[in-house]
Amino acid sequence: MGWNLLFWLAICFPSNIALLASTFYQVLILSDLESDYINPFDAASRINYFVLPEFVGQGALCALCLFTGHWFMFLLTVPVTCYHLRLYVKREHLIDVTEVFRVLNAEKKYRIAKLALYLTVLIVTIFRLTLTAVYYLGIEDDEDIGNLW
Repeated sequence: MGWNLLFWLAICFPSNIALLASTFYQVLILSDLESDYINPFDAASRINYFVLPEFVGQGALCALCLFTGHWFMFLLTVPVTCYHLRLYVKREHLIDVTEVFRVLNAEKKYRIAKLALYLTVLIVTIFRLTLTAVYYLGIEDDEDIGNLW
């Protein structure tokens, strides 16, 4: 049972926070580009810096959920992983500096949708972490919760 708590606390939670922060940063850079606060070269280089680590982190999280038997989390993360794999195979995963304004709205919407999915996965992770911790500590009644304090 301790391994399950370690999985949620040490692996899923930090990786979800990292994926959420990376995607939020990319949305922020695209918004700055749209408002003309940053030039296209800087925006593309800053976003492209985070693309490959995000793809690897998402794939690793999806594979870990599959191999550890957390089917609901696997089913939540597999569509984005498949989409990332498709983008990588077609070599469309990086933002081109010369075409960044043409695809700005589509990229921004895509990253906002990913942000919503990562937030949902984070909420499910926090819920599962709490349930696992409560089960691991053996708390069953409200009286036991009062004894913790």
